[in-house]
Amino acid sequence: MTTALPRQAAAELLGAILLTGVVVGSGILASRLAGGNDAVALLGNTLATAAILYVLIHALGPISGAHFNPAVTLIMALRRQLTPTVALVYMLAQVAGCILGAWLAHAMFELPILQTSTHVRAGPAQMLSEGVATFALLFAILFVSRWKAEAVPAAVALVITAGYWWTASTSFANPAISIARAMSDTFAGVRPADVPGFIAGQIAGALLAWAASVALLPKDRQT
Repeated sequence: MTTALPRQAAAELLGAILLTGVVVGSGILASRLAGGNDAVALLGNTLATAAILYVLIHALGPISGAHFNPAVTLIMALRRQLTPTVALVYMLAQVAGCILGAWLAHAMFELPILQTSTHVRAGPAQMLSEGVATFALLFAILFVSRWKAEAVPAAVALVITAGYWWTASTSFANPAISIARAMSDTFAGVRPADVPGFIAGQIAGALLAWAASVALLPKDRQT
């Protein structure tokens, strides 16, 4: 274990807490304020999520790379930018952080901390949507970082904004946050039984984005 790893893991933990806190918390507040209008609630949820992603990537990217997402970490490990040990530590921190973030949101809105979602998001269309959403996220990260690394925070925020509105699943694109959202019976939740399908789609989408980078980016063909 390198001396930098605890600091990197802490950055991934903190980022995951804040990201999920915003995703779940903004979903709770938006649904309360929208008066039953799901489109308005989704818009509020989208803007808050994109905004915090932009800030977190700028703030924590120099420390850990600002993954906050096991699918991103997996691809970086496959590209040999992380060792398997570092990747595993990152993933554990991400899952723990996302769960803590959901609990934090519940606490802020005086809801029961421990919950199980009943929000059904089942079926092949949902899995496909998560595959497409995660492909788009990794595509943005891999390709934009190749040409203009400083634009990655904006690219990630924008691709997630788009994903909320053009995928049937509203673009979770993150296995850790999918697990955490199964523990929140709120606007942002997903039924636990539907999470394995979400994660399968997300991993498939991430791998396809990596394959596209290998095929199209000269630097990736050499790694």
